[in-house]
Amino acid sequence: MREEEIEKLRGVIRDCVSKHLYSSAIFFADKVAAITNDPADIYMQAQALFLGRHFRRAFHLLNASKTVFRDLRFRYLAAKCLEELKEWDQCLLMLGVGDEKFDVHGNVYDTKDNSAMYLDKDGEDREINISSAICFLRGKAYEALENRAQARQWYIAAIKADPLCYEALECLIENHMLTCEEETSLLSSLQFGPEDGWLSSFYSCLIKKYDKENVVDAKFKELEKESSKSNPSSQSLMCTLKDNTDLLACKAEHYHQRGEYQKCFELTSALLEKDPFHLKCTLVHLAAVMELGHSNELYLMACNLVKDYPQKALSWFAAGCYYYCIKKYDQSRLYFSKATSLDGTFPPAWIGFRNAYAVREEGDQAMSAYRTAARLFPGCHLPTLYIGMEYMRTHSFKLAEQFIMQAKAICPSDPLVYNELGVVAYHMNEYNQAVWWFEKTLALIPSPISEMWEPTVVNLAHAYRKLKMFHEAISFYEKALMLSTKSLTTYAGLAYTYHLQDNFTAAITYYHRALWLKPDDPFCTEMLNVALGIDPKIDFH
Repeated sequence: MREEEIEKLRGVIRDCVSKHLYSSAIFFADKVAAITNDPADIYMQAQALFLGRHFRRAFHLLNASKTVFRDLRFRYLAAKCLEELKEWDQCLLMLGVGDEKFDVHGNVYDTKDNSAMYLDKDGEDREINISSAICFLRGKAYEALENRAQARQWYIAAIKADPLCYEALECLIENHMLTCEEETSLLSSLQFGPEDGWLSSFYSCLIKKYDKENVVDAKFKELEKESSKSNPSSQSLMCTLKDNTDLLACKAEHYHQRGEYQKCFELTSALLEKDPFHLKCTLVHLAAVMELGHSNELYLMACNLVKDYPQKALSWFAAGCYYYCIKKYDQSRLYFSKATSLDGTFPPAWIGFRNAYAVREEGDQAMSAYRTAARLFPGCHLPTLYIGMEYMRTHSFKLAEQFIMQAKAICPSDPLVYNELGVVAYHMNEYNQAVWWFEKTLALIPSPISEMWEPTVVNLAHAYRKLKMFHEAISFYEKALMLSTKSLTTYAGLAYTYHLQDNFTAAITYYHRALWLKPDDPFCTEMLNVALGIDPKIDFH
């Protein structure tokens, strides 16, 4: 057969692959490889077999080739076959465990073989470094073998070898393998090309978003500016990344982390109308709907997800959220558990599973579950924070403080951490320290303060009252009432503060308002009697 005819057959194979006619591609690739015995044609045949899901046959073909240990692409494709066959130890052996080492900065270098033949390379296309792909596959293999420390190291090596290897960064972020500081440090160490300014800005929007509002908004604006630079010929919004669904999903996640659930819900609703199967946006939307208590919306979402994605952990997590929202915690645990069995690296399901125990005050099970989550997701501060909150619930304040400080080390910009430290200090009668923590919390919260943070304002007022700084206490109680007018604690605290100042008229007024919310509250009933002079035996001082 002439060379021109063979080249035409190669074109037919490429066309079959592009049209997803894999059986045809396999048929013609087998004939071309038999005629030429060229490594490039053998590789093309293996690719066709892999795409046709004939993993065992593709691996046998590659492994029988003398080229497999001389060419990185052969080894990589053979390892991909073993990945699909879930033979993780063999996958690592094929990739060459021990061939590559790390320097002090986490960069990887090859100690054995730096040569590779790029058999399917198109000179006009930009490629992801094959070493980066190999590092990423090593990370996946180690993660499947539950060696998360090694997986983390290889994912970092993959993204450092080539910043275009987005999947490595996605695994590090979605699986919470890095702390806030480590994520920032990693991004600053990546070597982006001069044309990749937009990508650097985009990556900065993906990492944890507990920074203050102006810092995060600056990241989004920088990305929009970079995208405009990359396409100066068109200034329309449609030609920039400003309306990109991934970017807007990141912005929605930021709203959620700031406690602006309604704003988050409105944005994700609009995004899901545009792209109803965007799973990251769906997850953020679920979280917002859960916080807002829209049980009907949760029910519809769960039904649709289970129908469309029965093998996705997200679908059963949604079902768990629905039952949690309607306070059927036993059923919610079943669905959260099913989600973790489908994907053991899905953090929301683990945390939901633990919260379903904690809300029923089943402390031992909740604590055990939180510890598991903390071990699986070392870059997520929430399990450690929840352990501290569980210890606080059992009045083990020293242990609570220890775990909450660990959460602070993982994520030093989450205001909830500082609020819980303030609560611990308050219970330990360290009122000056409590005031400091509560003020630090409010300093991290974006303005204007939402109703979500009303308890923090009340806590600060309580701490000032304990320090006998009554004017400051009254000021913060009044600020709390501006956020919510239905808080018994705020009215009771304000009434008691006026009472301590011997301002009986104001105290009686606010005791009455508190009792209007809860007529049988014992503290307010008793103190109202004291203020009215009905029960003068009680010394409220």
